Amino acid sequence: MKKAFLTATVICLTALAAHSQSISPNAIGLRLGDNDGFGTEVSYQRALGDNNRLEFDLGWRSSGDFDAYRITGLYHWVWTLDGNFNWYVGAGGGLAQVSFDNPFPNGDDSETYLYAAGDIGLEYDFDIPLLLSLDFRPEFGFGNYNDDVGFDIALGIRYQF
Repeated sequence: MKKAFLTATVICLTALAAHSQSISPNAIGLRLGDNDGFGTEVSYQRALGDNNRLEFDLGWRSSGDFDAYRITGLYHWVWTLDGNFNWYVGAGGGLAQVSFDNPFPNGDDSETYLYAAGDIGLEYDFDIPLLLSLDFRPEFGFGNYNDDVGFDIALGIRYQF
């Protein structure tokens, strides 16, 4: 039974890899979403192979209560759904810094923290060098300010080159 399951798994993964399409070597654009006060991010993707890529995002936010920035790095696996539609999953993490205008009772007015992130999404690769994506990114923070799970849903608009 275990051998049959292992064989079926290998065949399915091979079929997925065989049907993957080549992704663009580079893509740059914006990732528009919201998670714990972070809004727009500048996003860059770099292909590592036919169906793997790195994504780097730089987000910042300035509001009445705080100023913040964060840097995120993710590794993606990309598969073709149908035609120009792809889906992807990924994992990574990042570094964030938050400065509060009104300090907490203990006097801290800023914090730098690390976070781990997952990523799952759908994208459409137009025949012109435009890539639209919709993704869901759960983030697990490791700090006093952000020590829980945050859920980030965003629309990505990128130029491919």
